Amino acid sequence: MKYRAVIFDLDGTLLDTIDDIAGSMNSVLSGYGYPTHPVDRYKIMVGDGLEMLVRRSLPEGSDDATVQACVGEMEAVYSENWDVVTKPYPGVETMLRYLKGRGLRMAILSNKPHDFAELMVAKLLSGWEFDMVLGARDGVPKKPDPIAALEIAQSLSIDPSQFLYLGDTNTDMRTAVASGMFAVGVLWGFRDAEELLGSGARVLLQKPEDITDVL
Repeated sequence: MKYRAVIFDLDGTLLDTIDDIAGSMNSVLSGYGYPTHPVDRYKIMVGDGLEMLVRRSLPEGSDDATVQACVGEMEAVYSENWDVVTKPYPGVETMLRYLKGRGLRMAILSNKPHDFAELMVAKLLSGWEFDMVLGARDGVPKKPDPIAALEIAQSLSIDPSQFLYLGDTNTDMRTAVASGMFAVGVLWGFRDAEELLGSGARVLLQKPEDITDVL
């Protein structure tokens, strides 16, 4: 199979965002008098959108009013603190350079709010041209629903079977499988090999430079 395009997840795949997410969410929790969580705990709470992160962070049984209040607060705090230490993972630029040199089209699909996703890419990945950057949008189901991945394929006029899909969570692997793309799990992100393989990963990468083995 000759692959013509690649879709990347953002958090945990291209950018190491976990410290700023944890710091912002813990600030919100502390402000409401709730227990906070260690950074590593957030690695299993992220991946399914902002509201789900908040629900997982709050004490069990929190009502919807509390959840929505904390969602709004998290949006505000994170918007001010998202780039304190967030940066591309080592080797990501080498991976992107290799893919660009092979002529593959590149896109990003995140469950992070769309404006945040665009902002992060513009600031931290500005040296690279992505055909599309899509985050969570009103009226569009989040990953693992395949609709946004298939939207990218249609926009680029490339069959889904000719896409690599790189991600670090079960959500990403399920999205790849549901959209008919080749699921590539990355081990430098937030989840482990067992989760990725169990969710449909066809191959695992230990480091970004290992993308050469796939192609």
